[in-house]
Amino acid sequence: MISRELCKKVLSVAVSTGADYAEIFAEHTLNHSINMISDKVDSVNDSVVAGAGIRVFKGLRSVSASTVDTTEAGLIKCAQRAADALGEGSAAISIELRERLFGDIHPIKTVPASVSNAEKVKILKDGYFAARNHSDLIKQVRGTLLDIDHNILIANSEGIYAQDRQIRTRIAITAVAEKNGETQSGFCGPGRRMGMEMFEHEVDAVKVGIKAAEQAEIMAGAGYCPAGVMPVAIGNGFGGVIFHEACGHSLEASSVAYGTSQFCGKLGQQIANPKVTAIDDGTIPNAWGSINIDDEGTPAQRKVLIEKGILKMYMVDKFNGRRMGMESTGSARREDYSYTTTSRMTNTFIAEGSDDNDDIISSMEYGLYAKEMGGGSVNPTTGEFNFGVNEAYIVRNGKICEPVRGASLVGKGSDVIMKIDMVGKNLDLGTGMCGSSSGSIPTTVGQPLIRVSSITVGGR
Repeated sequence: MISRELCKKVLSVAVSTGADYAEIFAEHTLNHSINMISDKVDSVNDSVVAGAGIRVFKGLRSVSASTVDTTEAGLIKCAQRAADALGEGSAAISIELRERLFGDIHPIKTVPASVSNAEKVKILKDGYFAARNHSDLIKQVRGTLLDIDHNILIANSEGIYAQDRQIRTRIAITAVAEKNGETQSGFCGPGRRMGMEMFEHEVDAVKVGIKAAEQAEIMAGAGYCPAGVMPVAIGNGFGGVIFHEACGHSLEASSVAYGTSQFCGKLGQQIANPKVTAIDDGTIPNAWGSINIDDEGTPAQRKVLIEKGILKMYMVDKFNGRRMGMESTGSARREDYSYTTTSRMTNTFIAEGSDDNDDIISSMEYGLYAKEMGGGSVNPTTGEFNFGVNEAYIVRNGKICEPVRGASLVGKGSDVIMKIDMVGKNLDLGTGMCGSSSGSIPTTVGQPLIRVSSITVGGR
């Protein structure tokens, strides 16, 4: 995208007022989506995101600037703006760039841009009509097939000149069921860091549609969830969103470095039940949230955040690492060039435990089985969270009984991970998008079936 020689020239301008670090992040991203509603293709959308962000550090000061003009004149002007904003001084470092090839652990067999819209529409229709025709209760279906071709270049004053190409594909089906005059929705939206070969072995579009329809039907016929404090079993896969939100964000340097995290100063201490081991791993081949290098050019890592309840490490980017006295852990991410990079998650999950899944359910005299989690909100400073549950069931005398709707889980992250007292063996991962100060990025959440001994359930 930008030659090594030009990057060197731009970085030299960026450090000209005394910066001790400078960085260029350039990207060219193709976004393509096909949307269906009312039994027909509603829209086909293409967009291009292209530009560059320039960032400079001086001690614990940071300045960022961005531009869509990636000509030599445009980049030098942007670098000069950043340098001027940092202050007056003279260049303290010289720039030498060496190209780095970090390899690709996420092979792509079929680039989505090489596949016709007609072929993509057929796959989307398979999922859409599997949901639409599942039963007479299904009144509406929405479907989307998305593919992203994200090309990035990072060059910095530490000598890195590296590029990466990130291709991701996702299908998402939402079904709405109506029963007795009331409607409920179901959703399924798997994705991978893969091309169209995802639909050959990894994801069956028909099964995606059926799963969305079945969830909608079950919830449409459900009564309301009772409220109270009770044990809760949380399902595998996307159930991991509760750890991601309630605890994961509090382990990011963007919170820890400023003393606003519930887990500040607790390295080496027990912060979770000994049953809990939690990992952030950007190196899982072809997983939705995986990377080869982060958005500062640091190679992806497998990070054990919590091991048997003991806090082992945080997720750290370069700038916040300065404040913390820690090296980057390959955790710097951003939505696009116009955002300032900060520490973020990749594929974050609770590792498999030793408990049998049947024993987890049978251990509950009365409680809730949250089979499919929904969205929610969290305050990283306090860890207080509130999550909706998309599909839930009452557990009575160790048996999964009737479905209930309107359930939510309310609590505090530091409390809930101490109360995870059973961890099952069926680890699975779920696809999501995570929003934070550096924008919306693809992340994976995951866990096996777990039991929280006591948590507040919102309902009626």
